[in-house]
Amino acid sequence: MSFNNLQLIEPLLKALIHEGYVKPTPIQEQSIPAILQQRDLLGCAQTGTGKTAAFAIPLLQLMHQQQPAGNRRGIRALILTPTRELAIQIEESFQAYGKYLDLRHLVIFGGVSQVSQVNAIRRGVDILVATPGRLLDLMQQRVLTLDDIKFFVLDEADRMLDMGFVHDVKKIIAKLPAKRQTLFFSATMPAEIQRLADILLTNPVKVEVTPVSSTADTIQQSMFFVDTKAKKSLLLHLLETKNIETALVFTRTKHGADKVAKELVRSGIGAEAIHGNKSQNARQSALNNFKSRRTRVLVATDIAARGIDIDELTHVINFDLPNVAETYVHRIGRTGRAGANGLAFSFCDHEEREYLRDIQKLIGKSIPVDSDHPFPHTAVQPGMHSFTQRPAVNNRSRSNSAFRPRSNGNYQGNGQRSGFRSSESR
Repeated sequence: MSFNNLQLIEPLLKALIHEGYVKPTPIQEQSIPAILQQRDLLGCAQTGTGKTAAFAIPLLQLMHQQQPAGNRRGIRALILTPTRELAIQIEESFQAYGKYLDLRHLVIFGGVSQVSQVNAIRRGVDILVATPGRLLDLMQQRVLTLDDIKFFVLDEADRMLDMGFVHDVKKIIAKLPAKRQTLFFSATMPAEIQRLADILLTNPVKVEVTPVSSTADTIQQSMFFVDTKAKKSLLLHLLETKNIETALVFTRTKHGADKVAKELVRSGIGAEAIHGNKSQNARQSALNNFKSRRTRVLVATDIAARGIDIDELTHVINFDLPNVAETYVHRIGRTGRAGANGLAFSFCDHEEREYLRDIQKLIGKSIPVDSDHPFPHTAVQPGMHSFTQRPAVNNRSRSNSAFRPRSNGNYQGNGQRSGFRSSESR
């Protein structure tokens, strides 16, 4: 199967060739024909499956073929998405795929001045990519209306629920024309999201690709049992010994992301943090620096990282295990994309053992334990997958003179830089 088999118009095929696309992913192969037939669609797919192209490519074709009479440009397609980063990336995708089409697209989001966004809307926009808050603000100011919408895409619906946007989404839906084509995408389908889909969609085509409970075979997973105080030292040890060119590191909190990034910088490793408290300019700058490899490590929270799509990302590191098992699958899915190999390292302290059990139950397998590091958990025997047995002495780690654990979790020896200072020691 190639894109030539999907009945796409020449300008789109030309753009796809320019972008280096050869073969559609499973979700693209299943979704594009259904959308071109103007069917509603319910897509269940995790990140990294090619979801954005699955709806952007056919929408561009339909809008090109259904140009309105005259020069008036009303907003005919609305793509609603939860985060600024994802909104920016979706708009970039429309720009790439639609580079040979006469369609105008715009992305709007909060946290920045609305002046340039308002001016662009007034000049005329065909495709609008938006986050809920800024869209509602501009609707209330009567800068824009949704009266001309023919295509509506709700992307990352489960994340909308997690972030508390469901009520805003319902307000926006209430302003949409009844006659429209609706595309609904979610990585998971909790009951409230399923109810929303039932309201929005009419006889939809259902596409489910790579269920959330599965992890790609191209991703090699490793679990490191480690005391909380030694996590930062372990992170630096891995960055220095595992030939890691770039890494996306996940923390559970915004404060934790800032803390880890600062400690990395103090140790001479280029790092930046990205989370919801950062300004839009700071977030985009950090992301651009990471993509261009000017920054070696990007430390992120889950919400800020949703939508980050980085080519050839080889390493994801879970500094904190997520407290929702499905989130683990989303996180490590940032690597091992499009058939490439990836590595996912996860740190687990004593308090996170329940999270680990939930994760292994969800993915249906035990994550291999890597005990060959200088900071073994004081309550875990190397090779164990639980915290229920008494540990054996790890002679190799304890006798390794290159890295002697200190009481505060740092390490030293053989010219190595001092590691992280734990928060308890400062």
